[in-house]
Amino acid sequence: MHKESKIYIAGHRGMVGSAVWRALEGRGYSRLVGRTSKELDLRDRGEVRAFFASEEPDVVVLAAAKVGGIAANASAPAEFLYDNLAIELAVIHAAYEQGVERLLFLGSTCIYPRMAPQPITEDALLTSPLEETNEAYALAKIAGLKLCQAYRRQYGVLFHSAMPTNLYGPGDNYHPVNSHVIPGLIRRFHEARAAGAPEVSVWGSGTPRREFLYVDDLAEAIVHLLELDVPPDWVNVGTGEDITIRELASLVAQTVGFQGRITTNPNKPDGAPRKLTDSTLLFGTGWRPKTSLEDGLSLTYDDFVAGGADS
Repeated sequence: MHKESKIYIAGHRGMVGSAVWRALEGRGYSRLVGRTSKELDLRDRGEVRAFFASEEPDVVVLAAAKVGGIAANASAPAEFLYDNLAIELAVIHAAYEQGVERLLFLGSTCIYPRMAPQPITEDALLTSPLEETNEAYALAKIAGLKLCQAYRRQYGVLFHSAMPTNLYGPGDNYHPVNSHVIPGLIRRFHEARAAGAPEVSVWGSGTPRREFLYVDDLAEAIVHLLELDVPPDWVNVGTGEDITIRELASLVAQTVGFQGRITTNPNKPDGAPRKLTDSTLLFGTGWRPKTSLEDGLSLTYDDFVAGGADS
């Protein structure tokens, strides 16, 4: 990839896409292209094909997706599967048809089995059943990864994928029901502090362990991968460290300034007991995350207070 490359970032207004935009600009890439969902419906193959023919991008970062936490995935599995499959099929095939030089597809480590050996390596894919609470989303992401791998193998195009662990950071969705765990906890602890509530209840037992990656670190990893001459078909992108949900809740409470009790609700689903990625493959290419969880939470809370609370 060259500095003069024309780069289309699908999902440039989202948390990941906007971070990738910032990272590319910071590295001197100026020919960046984005379209909002109102301007371009990525599920519509005709619209997508016309867009690619008009813009003729050299590089594509496919960061657009329908995303959400456990509650959102459980309530709308059909939409999570259909919308994500439709986006992937339309964008990846249009990129191939248009002769795009390079495409990087963003997946998720939820593609790996629920009971995969820890830490999870790339070759754990499709070795046993998925976690049921986000199976639809995971299936769509597996399909996107495999589609890129198939096009690369059959046609020789440089289409490859990155599987980030749990993400958080500026631009996240802080919806009280449909958000992921960190933005959801930030909102709940913030509102509890403001209301003078004596306690906050955390979903599940609090014992599952999760790994969290600050979104700007992911963006730097994406640019790094785009600048590699021969990247792997897919790589994990993580920190190599995890934490229990109960410990995470305590960190969020400290960040927000909530001093009440923290309780757990075992009647709510836990999801997989542990999900720690092995990022050895990516680390071996020279990339490492830079942002500690404590610093990342502080930056994310600043974003929430500055306006993210309205999302």
